[in-house]
Amino acid sequence: MKTKIWVALLALYIVWGSTYLAIRFAVESIPPFFHAGLRFLIAGLILLTWRKAAGDPLPTRKQWGSLFVVGTLLLLGGNGLVSWAEQTIPSGIAALIVGAVPMFLVVAEAIRPGGVKPTPRVIIGLLIGFFGIYLLVGPSEFSGGMHLNPLGVIALLVAASLWATGSIYSKHADLPKSALMMTGGEMLMGSISLFLVSLLTGELKGFSFAHVTTNSWLGLVYLITVGSMIGFVSYAWLLQNAPISLVATYAYVNPLVAVFLGFLFASEDLSLRILAASIIIIGSVVFINSGNRLKVQPDANDAVITEEG
Repeated sequence: MKTKIWVALLALYIVWGSTYLAIRFAVESIPPFFHAGLRFLIAGLILLTWRKAAGDPLPTRKQWGSLFVVGTLLLLGGNGLVSWAEQTIPSGIAALIVGAVPMFLVVAEAIRPGGVKPTPRVIIGLLIGFFGIYLLVGPSEFSGGMHLNPLGVIALLVAASLWATGSIYSKHADLPKSALMMTGGEMLMGSISLFLVSLLTGELKGFSFAHVTTNSWLGLVYLITVGSMIGFVSYAWLLQNAPISLVATYAYVNPLVAVFLGFLFASEDLSLRILAASIIIIGSVVFINSGNRLKVQPDANDAVITEEG
């Protein structure tokens, strides 16, 4: 059993750590919001069909409403903006900023009426973590000369904030009990919002499937099959067979996997500054989680945040 657990955990590390690189390739020739809409429409329909055939009840009308809100915040606000940002921001940098979602969760929870206020230990962790983000994306004179698109950086920070907001909302929303049915519903409803934004922003003007590159097709197919399907099956199995503290380590490992994959397969920068920022950001998340009730769990791309009581 231990061997199976570690094989599944290793698969989770690689699968969810590699989704950022797959997104980078997918958005080379597929509009970002449209690509995300396709990904989650197909993956969501597959999950819903599978779980319905397995005997899980479909969501109620009220649950569909909750799934729409959660799917919009997580997949449009989170994944959609990440996809948009990765047109100009390296995939490894994007993964590191999104990996700081637990920090944004603590802030969002603190300002929520009746929310959990951070302890002094958590505040110290936040200060350290946000310094790591500044080291990563700060002015080029301070950050080693690497120029990052400011709009892309802002989009990633907003994505992390919306991820945190959607995660907090999901804790109190009426959602299906089946985790995979809930995930499929979130994907399906989130795809509606993604397609709507794709149309409203005009990103499909001039777009043709005939112009999609092989790398983009492979990236999209990988995200649908491996990222969204195999990743969640591995995660669901691990939840039933491994300690949650061990499963949650994916949130610390995935950003590092993304950084190294971006370096190996997309020639992205891997400087000492990036490595230092990685250690600071991930270390702060570990520090915060070790002394906080808010724990990391995955969402439809990489991470949903829930509270263990």
